[in-house]
Amino acid sequence: MYPGTFARTHPGRIAAVMARTGEQLSYAELDDRSRRLSRLLYDAGLRRGDVIALFTDNSLPAFAVYWAAHRSGLYLTAINSHLTADEAGYIIADSGARALVVSAGLGDLAAAVTAGATAAKTRLAYGGTVAGCDSYEAALETVGDEDVPELWSGTTMLYSSGTTGRPKGVRPPLPEHKVDEQDVALTMLARFFFDFNDEPPVYLSPAPLYHAAPLRWCGTVQAVGGTVVLMDRFDPARALEAIERYRVTHSQWVPTHFVRMLRLPDEERQRYDLSSHRVAVHAAAPCPVDVKRAMIDWWGPILREYYSSTEGSGFTFIDSAQWADRPGSVGKPVLGVLRICDPDGTELPPGEVGTVYFEQEQAPFEYLHDSEKTQASRHPIHPNWTTVGDMGYADEDGFLYLTDRKAFMIISGGVNIYPQEIESALALHPAVTDVAVIGVPNPEMGEEVKAVVQPSPDAEPGDKLAAELAAYLRGRIAGFKIPRSFAFADELPRTPTGKLLKNEVKKTYG
Repeated sequence: MYPGTFARTHPGRIAAVMARTGEQLSYAELDDRSRRLSRLLYDAGLRRGDVIALFTDNSLPAFAVYWAAHRSGLYLTAINSHLTADEAGYIIADSGARALVVSAGLGDLAAAVTAGATAAKTRLAYGGTVAGCDSYEAALETVGDEDVPELWSGTTMLYSSGTTGRPKGVRPPLPEHKVDEQDVALTMLARFFFDFNDEPPVYLSPAPLYHAAPLRWCGTVQAVGGTVVLMDRFDPARALEAIERYRVTHSQWVPTHFVRMLRLPDEERQRYDLSSHRVAVHAAAPCPVDVKRAMIDWWGPILREYYSSTEGSGFTFIDSAQWADRPGSVGKPVLGVLRICDPDGTELPPGEVGTVYFEQEQAPFEYLHDSEKTQASRHPIHPNWTTVGDMGYADEDGFLYLTDRKAFMIISGGVNIYPQEIESALALHPAVTDVAVIGVPNPEMGEEVKAVVQPSPDAEPGDKLAAELAAYLRGRIAGFKIPRSFAFADELPRTPTGKLLKNEVKKTYG
């Protein structure tokens, strides 16, 4: 399904609303604007498999761009709006985008990005004037009632976050179905997260639309006729207020959102009516056990976690009841067969840590213009087993537990240490706002553990706090995992979607 389905049956239903301002977009408007844009792109010469780039803040016109690509057989490349103009320009050029749509809300940065996008012959700006762009709104007014000849489904071609190097385009094969036909992946998502026997979901999205999960989940909600409640930026109290105001039924979060909401004063946390809230999905980064347990104690057993990636290598799922029996697990596979392998590619038995692969009938992605990185993501023997570099283990029942990225594992005296475990143990200490654990050189052991801590506003950084944190960890983790040293930072580098840029931390403190 797609917005046109609901434009015919429920034209006045709200497809999206801005949480702060109440600005709305109906299904009739979403279908009309996406149809007009798809036709405009078709008349400009774009055909199935071509790329349209989107550089936007969290604003409603982004959804029309998303659906214009999806009803035209195009790839949509949404670009991180926190990049520099040069970084965004690299992605536009690398993707081969033939069209660019920007938001005037990004100001001078949008103009700078446009100026560098010389290969994109169609350049549009919505929400105001941007030098080098035609008016999006005026351009749509020139389009008649004719649709594109065939409604082939498009998809997203998003770029990896660049936490371990320069971003690379993740190019999946185009769907072999029309946009108004059944989508197997969509059906799977709906099965685990939405109840079609009830009213359509009202879904709160607090994260940036350029990121894979918010963009795709918002699209999924609109594909099933629900309403997206879009925050222009995350604020913990305003998120709770939005749940109450819009009677939100479903939501999606990352662990840093949970931590910030848990740090609100009890009076603030309890003042909002959250009774409409039935499902809280979380993913994107490992969630410390204590953080998740505190959220379930507060919200009830409504948390549903999945593990996946921009690449779509595989997909696991776990609900609150299953997690209570297996704290720390990210679930069992619902897409792909889980394989845990050693460095030679040999499968490991339950309980042993190795590289996480998923087996599918065919490899679900390739990295654009990077055959070496594509090959590195494949199993050495089975090319349809793919990995994004995460490490973990499976228990006897096939539930996956993540340990860390292979690139961040610390080897001290020949022993493997996984920073994520140490970071999780410190996550809810009242003096810790954020933490990153890295390996630093040690002449005897090869590497030793170092913790870089962003202290809470009322905590005093220094030797006393370092000793307090080390004492706190004793009994919670093994002694050899306790950091040998601590450093303190005003702020740790994270993407707006919560991913820790550990390479940046290592450059500064390693």
